[in-house]
Amino acid sequence: MNAIIETTEIAAPDYSAVKSKQNAAWASGDYAKIGTTLQGVGEQLADRLDLPAGARVLDVAAGNGNASLAFARRACRVTSTDYVDTLLAKGERRAAAEDLSIEFQIADAETLPFVDGEFDAVVSTYGVMFTPDQAKAAAELHRVCRSGGRIGLANWTPEGFIGQMFKIIGTYIAPPQGVNSPAVWGTRTWINEHFADQSAAIRINELDFVFRYSSPGEFVDVFRAFYGPVHKAFLALDANGQAALTKDFITLIDDLNTVTDGTMRVPSTYAEIVITKS
Repeated sequence: MNAIIETTEIAAPDYSAVKSKQNAAWASGDYAKIGTTLQGVGEQLADRLDLPAGARVLDVAAGNGNASLAFARRACRVTSTDYVDTLLAKGERRAAAEDLSIEFQIADAETLPFVDGEFDAVVSTYGVMFTPDQAKAAAELHRVCRSGGRIGLANWTPEGFIGQMFKIIGTYIAPPQGVNSPAVWGTRTWINEHFADQSAAIRINELDFVFRYSSPGEFVDVFRAFYGPVHKAFLALDANGQAALTKDFITLIDDLNTVTDGTMRVPSTYAEIVITKS
């Protein structure tokens, strides 16, 4: 008798639905309150790329404009894009306060509204890594960067503090089927897989951003209120689940905290990536 083998076909992710939920998540809190604390990362990336004055720079998934402002301060011609209009508006106000000339435009990182090779550099700090169709987003970064231009990224790693937070959230809220963790963008393997074939050089440095708060509890409160993924995770849980998630976050912080005075000083590893397009 021939055995009958049943196969289960795994449906492709509904990227549009995932993206809609992500948009709501990032708009639901106020990421700008978190984003402004990360300004130094954009400044360091701008120094690392060391672009000439007048270089055309596209900031993808720019949030409230950390990298956009950093490159504009270095006399680059910057286009700042995101798919959350409220975040772009905050970036625009920051640019106006400094009298910086930046073009702000709503754009989907997976379908950038620009021609091939339009920019000398394409950058993203903790932004494009959250796209659901990651391969498509990576291809778009390459497409709009000119030959010989550079792609500059700052992405959380899976092993770092924020990467471990994502893993904890995943034990409470199942990620969309077929969608990888954003933290794969912080791995050399994934970057090489999606960029090496079209690149003349890839340089990856693992650096730390240090989160400093008056206490671990304050950190959890701030991220619960303002950081989209954490905000949405808490909203999806009942009181017991919220208490358990808080406890797990506090335990993680205690494990990684480098101070013992009741405050919080936790380094979070990220990958600073500079890709030269061939």
